[in-house]
Amino acid sequence: MFAYITSLVIFAGILALFSLGLNLQWGFAGLVNFGHIAFMTVGAYSTVLLTLNGVPFLLAVAIASGLSALLGLIIAGITLRLRDDYLAVVTIGISEIIRLISKNEEWLTRGTRGIQSYPIPFAKMVTIDWQKPLLAVLLIFVIAVIYWRLEWLVRSPWGRVLKAIREDEEVAKALGKNVFWYKVQAFVIGGAIAGLSGSFYAWQLTTIYPESFQQELTFQAWTIVTIGGAGSNFGVLIGSVIFQIYNVIFRFLPDSIRLDGGKFEAIQLMLIGLTLILLMVWRPQGILGNKDELTLTR
Repeated sequence: MFAYITSLVIFAGILALFSLGLNLQWGFAGLVNFGHIAFMTVGAYSTVLLTLNGVPFLLAVAIASGLSALLGLIIAGITLRLRDDYLAVVTIGISEIIRLISKNEEWLTRGTRGIQSYPIPFAKMVTIDWQKPLLAVLLIFVIAVIYWRLEWLVRSPWGRVLKAIREDEEVAKALGKNVFWYKVQAFVIGGAIAGLSGSFYAWQLTTIYPESFQQELTFQAWTIVTIGGAGSNFGVLIGSVIFQIYNVIFRFLPDSIRLDGGKFEAIQLMLIGLTLILLMVWRPQGILGNKDELTLTR
């Protein structure tokens, strides 16, 4: 039971960290990114490949996060002058390109065979029974630090400019703000945070495949941000916990319901969609979102 609870905490934490990056991009800057999984993919593969080549884990994580930020810079330079609908389409396309690279470039990623037997952090320091609890503790610490710094950022003048851009970027331009550069910064920082979540995801999985990074994870991050409240970092943390509780409830359903040839997964997704529809009707700002700041109502 302890191992199961630890696993739940880890997955909730990874999704929370992943969603915090999306919340900075969309919740605060209003950037519609439907390809967020690309950053996690780059972070996970970079961490694994670097550790396989002898780079210490913490340094590999830092480099992987930097590479994810670099990807964010490239995507931002290509897409952020586009309208929101074009931005959404292009980010999906780029995330699919990253997935296809991980699937087909066997010389780098080993393709569909995946990467196994890569170094697990602190494996020589603790027994196997304590590796996951150590991961959970470190993940919670990282989330706390990221949350603290994000709160500081979004409450600073920089964060207030982001909110102004989200509400009406023409007003921000009229005030002399470099709107494009602020958007780039938000996209890069959000990508770096998502890349960091990929490092922890790779540690948790112990084996990574291209199929480990499906667009479904981006959908889950959007669900978490929507439930918790766009523009609320604490709401994202609450949303990730609620989302994990929802998954746990479904895991405990009787086998007669679960083993039905894929219908169970379809029903699960339908219920998530129904929940989002009801939330949009009754509380579109999410649990902790501020309705006065909700761009979707304007």
